[in-house]
Amino acid sequence: MTDTLRVILEIGKKRRVVAGAMDWPGLDRWGTTEDDALDRLSAYVPRYAGVAERAVMGSAFARALEVEVVERVPGSSSTDFWGIAHVPSHIEGEVLSSADLEPRLDLLSAGWRFFDDVAARVSQELRPTPRGGGRSRDQIVRHVYATEPAQFSRKIEVRTPLDVVLTPDGLATHRREFLDAIRAYNAEGKPARTWPIQFLVRRTAQHVMDHAWELEDRDLGASSAP
Repeated sequence: MTDTLRVILEIGKKRRVVAGAMDWPGLDRWGTTEDDALDRLSAYVPRYAGVAERAVMGSAFARALEVEVVERVPGSSSTDFWGIAHVPSHIEGEVLSSADLEPRLDLLSAGWRFFDDVAARVSQELRPTPRGGGRSRDQIVRHVYATEPAQFSRKIEVRTPLDVVLTPDGLATHRREFLDAIRAYNAEGKPARTWPIQFLVRRTAQHVMDHAWELEDRDLGASSAP
């Protein structure tokens, strides 16, 4: 961890730029320009603080105030379409030491807990928005839990069946096995297929946090979106 907010920018071919905080998995936002993406990322810093606090890293996160762009990556058409990082950066190809990997896994775990906590407190029916086809809370929760083994953990051979991951005990087991597999792959210097391990952690956390914030923003029990 550093005292700057180190950011990777993925530049889409036409429409979107994705800004990702490389040391803080899950803090990823997109904009229509580099400045717009960085502004949106900065706007979500207070909302990400709850994840850092759950990982007992709140003080370190609070010190990382100054944004530092450390790499610009040419994106793909998927970058433009989805507004999500699709091309691993050069810096994320580096194999982390165990000491450097563990804080990121702590943050990924904290993101999972953050999502679970949000899902437990928001309304079942959600405020309609153009995003997501008007899915309910339970539909979003199912999507998040099901997508992880379908798209992310399977890259490192953790293939938890859907009916297992949708149970509390099965979900907990899946998460432990996913983290252990990340550690094992990293220790051997193995990528997650075409993704470096750092990028796998960032993309997994991004998906969890993006939907956690969607739940908060669409909660009918809140007077307005945070």
